[in-house]
Amino acid sequence: MNTPTMKGRPLAAVIAIVAWIAVLLQLYLSLSYAAGSGKSVGQGLVMYFGFFTVLTNLLVCIATTLPQVAPASALGRFFVRPVAVGWVAASIAFVGVAYYVLLRHVWAPQGLQLLGDVLLHYVVPILFVIYSLIALRGIALRWAAPLWWSLYPAFYFVYALVRGAIIGVYPYGFIDAAQLGYAIAVRNGCFLLAAFLLLAYLLLLAWRMGAGSVNPRDKTRL
Repeated sequence: MNTPTMKGRPLAAVIAIVAWIAVLLQLYLSLSYAAGSGKSVGQGLVMYFGFFTVLTNLLVCIATTLPQVAPASALGRFFVRPVAVGWVAASIAFVGVAYYVLLRHVWAPQGLQLLGDVLLHYVVPILFVIYSLIALRGIALRWAAPLWWSLYPAFYFVYALVRGAIIGVYPYGFIDAAQLGYAIAVRNGCFLLAAFLLLAYLLLLAWRMGAGSVNPRDKTRL
């Protein structure tokens, strides 16, 4: 049976390189900004790891790197499973869509920050969605899978609120409980979770297309 990695290995390798460049560039920018603002390296790292964009791009790095460099490891085997590829695809697609709809007008990055912005929010999401369309073509994932995938943004939302309550800084204005109040922040979080589920189910339908032309032995229900 063809695994997702076997069907899209060259593209996965390209995505791994691009994604690592993106997250390392953003790490450099975050630490440089912290230093320029009189903050410590630790504060820069706290800022860096506070963003869903960064965490999800790191997830893409792991999902595309480990199956190629450590295919026999537990995570290497996990990230070639269709359900894992689907989870990562839905998550990084959500990064791109949410940024385009909600955040692209909030700031005007320049120079290296613009490069990092484009890589993290557009290039990596588009490439990984293309990879998923190749890797998961004709694979019928369970309809309940997006519900499990949604635990990731749900946990992130809780993390962002707790982190914000502790350090007084929220990564995104639409979940800034200090400014909006918890009722509105939670409401916004629920809307975003619903949007994530909608996007995940649209991807699920896209992957199921072409099932009739796929070898039955290559169809996997997970």
